[in-house]
Amino acid sequence: MTTETTDTAVEAPLFGPESEFSALFDDPRWALAMIRATVLEAAHPQIGAALVDNSTFVAHPWRRLRNTFLSMRRMFGTDVAEREREAARLNRLHARMSGSDSRGRAYDAMDRATRAWVVATLFESAVTMCRLSGQPLDQDTMERMYAEYRTFLAALDGDAAELPEDLNDFWRYFDRVVENELENTEAARVILYRLFDHLPAPALLAGAPTLWAAGRAVAGPLLGAITVASLPEPYRRRAGLPEMPGAQTLMQGAYLTAGLARFLPDGWISAESIIEVLSLSPGSDDPRARTVAALRARMKRASALIRLLTPLGGDAGPGPAPSAGTGEGRRSAGEFFRQVLDQTGDGYLDWPDLAAMARELSTRLDLDEPEETRLYDAFAAWWRELQAALDTDGDGRVSADEYAAAIPSLAGPALIRVAEVLFDATDKDGSGSIDADEHRTLFRTAFHRDLNPTDGAYGRSTFVGDFLSFMSGRRTSTPYDPLLADA
Repeated sequence: MTTETTDTAVEAPLFGPESEFSALFDDPRWALAMIRATVLEAAHPQIGAALVDNSTFVAHPWRRLRNTFLSMRRMFGTDVAEREREAARLNRLHARMSGSDSRGRAYDAMDRATRAWVVATLFESAVTMCRLSGQPLDQDTMERMYAEYRTFLAALDGDAAELPEDLNDFWRYFDRVVENELENTEAARVILYRLFDHLPAPALLAGAPTLWAAGRAVAGPLLGAITVASLPEPYRRRAGLPEMPGAQTLMQGAYLTAGLARFLPDGWISAESIIEVLSLSPGSDDPRARTVAALRARMKRASALIRLLTPLGGDAGPGPAPSAGTGEGRRSAGEFFRQVLDQTGDGYLDWPDLAAMARELSTRLDLDEPEETRLYDAFAAWWRELQAALDTDGDGRVSADEYAAAIPSLAGPALIRVAEVLFDATDKDGSGSIDADEHRTLFRTAFHRDLNPTDGAYGRSTFVGDFLSFMSGRRTSTPYDPLLADA
């Protein structure tokens, strides 16, 4: 019986719907496991430094989550060409991330041992989530899942030599890294103690800040406590992470409750669909967004009626009137700096922020390497222009105050070049205008919008003008906010 099970596991495809990864992808426990894996990644000094310097997970966690899930779906799918294309995209992305941490230690996102640790945390967290929820994996299943993750690493690096071939050796490798290499890094602390307490609302729920803040105030500390309790004990001890009383029981209960989803009919939970819905802006034309927006409007009317009928006192007047039908409104310089320019959420504008914009545009538009390189080069030129014009104290970055003092400098020749490169990437047939199909590809595929050109085509000058008005102005923009401003 044992031999038959093993043979079946070996013969089954490592990728696609029959893989172990696919079986767990839509499992609600993955949410807890992904947070845990991210903390273990961030606790590695090289990864932690790269995250602090380059990642948008603080300012735009929902966008980062969406991109991660979609990338893993592509990497574990059955389409070999898509997997190779995604692996090449990830390698180009990581090749642009290098530097040094606050202690002067160099980091390189292409370091093979470091990339192996990322894959190791994903596999180990998947195994741990099953164990904590009372459904431990048998040896054959673990062996097959481990083979899948090693093949995933090989798709990125060309081979999986940095991870042990034997699963028993993997556990010794994992324990060694946890005990000897992981640290209480700034990135790990941000995830555990800042991100949960200040998590921005997903785009679809951004119109209900009070409700979101109330829920976050309760759920944030609980998520932090659950995550800390689930981390390996040697790391918790070494990093000095405090564990609140009852956290182990709370953690076990959370995993067990999430594990009950196995009793739901197949197809009832789709991680990709949930993430897509959360990423939709309230102004989106997507029917799902309109349904939620209509429900929220009814809830607001009901709340207003309750306030009228309940003698709560107070002289609070009506709130500010919403912008009329265009979907655009005024935005202060501070809001624009925080929501659009400061992509990494560190309070400053520097190259990693503009690189994050280029990365998001390249990802959403699925650009090939030459187009992607042109876009990055255009953003790099824009950063040099901004730095020369706005960095008055010479510290290599632009503060919110420096930005506010010289807003017109944002719309220089380099930014025009960024817009032109983006236009050329969209104008696939080189006609000099974006036709209906190209327009649909740009705004439907990349920005989740259906915005029809008034004259049937979108000319270069109009496109460039719209992009410049968004990137240098103080107005919200229906097409670009979901891409660069929404969390």
